[in-house]
Amino acid sequence: MALLWRRARPRGQRGPRPSLDVDTVVAAALRLADRDGIEGVSMRAVARELGVGTMSLYPYIADKATLLALMVDTVYLQMPRGPLQHLHWRERLVRVADANLALLADHPWIDCLVSTQLPPGPGVMAKYEHELSAFDDLGLPDIAVDDCLTLLLVFVQGVGRAATAAEPTHSGEPADARGWGAIKPDLTDWSDWGNFARAVRIGAVARQASAKASGSARAYRSGLAVLTEGIAAVAAQTTDESEP
Repeated sequence: MALLWRRARPRGQRGPRPSLDVDTVVAAALRLADRDGIEGVSMRAVARELGVGTMSLYPYIADKATLLALMVDTVYLQMPRGPLQHLHWRERLVRVADANLALLADHPWIDCLVSTQLPPGPGVMAKYEHELSAFDDLGLPDIAVDDCLTLLLVFVQGVGRAATAAEPTHSGEPADARGWGAIKPDLTDWSDWGNFARAVRIGAVARQASAKASGSARAYRSGLAVLTEGIAAVAAQTTDESEP
């Protein structure tokens, strides 16, 4: 917590002023993660990125788990957060969703870390406070606000994962291209497609739509519309129950 809020002093530092600080180490780790993925981040790799010995990092950041928490909090702190109060609540939720989708696009590695319990650093708290404000004036109980925000973020996370899987690999094929393409011939041999009429019909339409450049954007906007309609229904029900 002291590191997250930048109130910790380097341990065991004597002599000349040190050339490193927490922000410098975290920035190097972020460069590595954006370039090589989270698998490329280690204390040794960060030290190499900075041109110092690995042991030089430990007075600032004790271990990799602490480094990862600092990385996520820093990225959250850097997210753009424009005012939401002047917007209709539906547009506020869209803004929140779009910002999180952009975050996943810029830092795909963060997807595997956001599901963990993050300590309440300045970035985590600023992001949470801002996103909760999108639900102002809806009349929802506090726990319902948190539930609805969680649902929105989980939806965006799923869309972000699908977008990452569809990105071309070094071979030029989408990461998930082998999924359907590789098994389709076998399925044709032994499956009775007549038993799966809905799956075949709707699945073909969905795959055709997702293959288009605008397919993923259409699915995202459509999903957001359905989600906000559900939140509107919850808010309306809450209002009705609160009336005498």
